[in-house]
Amino acid sequence: MELNAIGIDLGKTLFHLVGLDASGNVVVRKKCSRTQLLKYTANLRVQRIGMEACSGSHFLGRALREQGHDARLMPAQYVKPYVKTNKSDSIDAEAIAEAVQRPTMRLVPIKTEEHWICKRYTGYGSAG
Repeated sequence: MELNAIGIDLGKTLFHLVGLDASGNVVVRKKCSRTQLLKYTANLRVQRIGMEACSGSHFLGRALREQGHDARLMPAQYVKPYVKTNKSDSIDAEAIAEAVQRPTMRLVPIKTEEHWICKRYTGYGSAG
């Protein structure tokens, strides 16, 4: 199965995943743990994977890029206009999948492990 976009709503232990096809129809809805998510995406062909930017999304973004995916992080305030109805994790994941397809969406760069280590010990984003 080839998906056009996947939106992942991150939680503490469970992640909600929604996959859209080329016409924007929802074809996959899953709820899974981090290890289940990485196993599921390992052999999946998808154009883009989107997540709201937070500290946990940087780890997952790096893991998905290692699998060869185009993982993108977006600020939550830019995803919010795509939520169609009452807030739930699955609906948020669908909004993320829709937002990641937009060509003008502003993205957050995925931070490297070195960046996090430097920030932890110096309190700043870079060593310089």
